[in-house]
Amino acid sequence: MRALTTSFMGKITSWFKKHKILGGLVVIVLVGGIVGGISVYLLMNDSTPPSQTAKTIKKSTPPPSPPEYYSPLTGVKVPDEASTKLAVTGIMIENSLAARPQSGLKAAGVVFEAIAEGGITRFLALYQESKPQIIGPVRSLRLYDVDWFAPLQASIAHVGGSKAALDEVRNGTYRDLDQFFNSPSYWRASDRYAPHNVYTNFERLDALNAAKGYTTSTFSAWPRQNGKPAATINASNISVRISGQLFDSQYTYDAANNSYARSQAGELHVDREEGTIQPSVLVIMDTIMTKVFEDGYREQIKTTGSGRVRIFQSGTVIEGTWSKADRSSPLKFMDASGKEIALNRGQTWIIAVPANQGGGVSWQPAAGQ
Repeated sequence: MRALTTSFMGKITSWFKKHKILGGLVVIVLVGGIVGGISVYLLMNDSTPPSQTAKTIKKSTPPPSPPEYYSPLTGVKVPDEASTKLAVTGIMIENSLAARPQSGLKAAGVVFEAIAEGGITRFLALYQESKPQIIGPVRSLRLYDVDWFAPLQASIAHVGGSKAALDEVRNGTYRDLDQFFNSPSYWRASDRYAPHNVYTNFERLDALNAAKGYTTSTFSAWPRQNGKPAATINASNISVRISGQLFDSQYTYDAANNSYARSQAGELHVDREEGTIQPSVLVIMDTIMTKVFEDGYREQIKTTGSGRVRIFQSGTVIEGTWSKADRSSPLKFMDASGKEIALNRGQTWIIAVPANQGGGVSWQPAAGQ
């Protein structure tokens, strides 16, 4: 086709030169028109498939993001789906002066603190993905602790308990890991005296749970969120009144870690192996406390129904209501509009203060805020 066009153009050009008509301009216009017409004709009649005349542009699809998994207990990111189904284990940890400093508290996912007897508080420490290798001193169980761990389908490690607590936990409904019947899973330390010297670890407790078939826990998790320091900090220094100077606690907000350094008896509360205890979330529940006679006089805490709650996270306070329908129902925290409060990911420390006996909480922003 190119040869034909060139030959034709040559003949036309020679003809115009011979007759001296309009010179080269006419030639250019005429030839341009002829060539353009030929080109249009060729394009309109080209039967070559588009795939052979132009390269097809293919857009690459980015690979899907790998799935992310979070602990139902703490909301922290865990490596795989199996980690979200691990069994929850509760351990009763003592807080008398002879038990300090404790071991394993810093690694707990959730800690409930309440008065046992004589104003002395005790901790129900709950674990799922974290597995500290020394925990204690382990002490006895109370009935209100059953109300708190039951909705989490948790095993419970303890050394005996009050009559009401033992009657309940031994009725076949719960995952009981009482030291009285599982002594190889515990040991007594030589550097402390009884009864403040019983310890355990997750090498032993995991083996005990597996032997009993307690390998997963299914429960309703609290809503969680990614926390970051608030733009306006209004609760940096928090004081909790629970029973007296030795057991009242204080919390100082640490914006760098978005957590609260815990103190008690005027000193930082430390885990013997891991250092200062710093929960991400602090929950203060107003409760009603009364004395009941079981195997002697025992403290009884009202754990069902509802009451006032103050939640401290990200340097701020949220005031709302806690509610719990019955022993097996989950504990919920609702804001003033009735919406469930999302808690920051990480350790959650919950204190049941006896509001009818002067317990409570106060807070202030940091100096200069």
